Amino acid sequence: MAGLRERKKELTKRRIAVVALKLFTERGFEAVTVNEIAETAEVAKATLFTYFPSKESLVLEGVGDDDLAGIVARRAPDQTPLQALRTHFRTFAAVHTGAIDWDDVVGRTRVIIASPLLSAAANTLLYQQRQALAEVLAEDHGPRAATLMAAQIAATVLTLQESFFHLLTGGTSPEQATGALAQDIELAFDLLEHGIDHTKGK
Repeated sequence: MAGLRERKKELTKRRIAVVALKLFTERGFEAVTVNEIAETAEVAKATLFTYFPSKESLVLEGVGDDDLAGIVARRAPDQTPLQALRTHFRTFAAVHTGAIDWDDVVGRTRVIIASPLLSAAANTLLYQQRQALAEVLAEDHGPRAATLMAAQIAATVLTLQESFFHLLTGGTSPEQATGALAQDIELAFDLLEHGIDHTKGK
């Protein structure tokens, strides 16, 4: 019975998210109210907030889930921070595309791009990641260097994400976009590790 209840909860959460994305896509994030989403999804407003603590979380759930600080903190003893992060993003790019709901990813990305409020919220999540990463890096490199290192890494991650989602929302297939991302990851981390001179003559 416990498994059935959990399945029912997951289906309810999924239905709310699908309804919300449809309404946001049709009318824009700011123009849709939580009451409208709950009514269309046929759930109580309180039920909606049980699954999603805010209107923004209906779109942003999962955004900023890359635990940059945790990846660095839990790295193998023989790994540098950049090696650990490169491995993490390589793994993401290698995920079989069939395991991801790309229609949902593209739809949410378009809603975020179209909404200044959501774009700002997404940037805030990345800023929080950057701050947490700086704290971990400071243990070995001191606060001053760690702040600069974390800023460079965060900017790189943001650029990788923007390039990837630009391809997806522009109609590039997930397979092609993921392939381009894999190449960009290698170049990006080569630049972080070796500097801009690394690309001379290439």
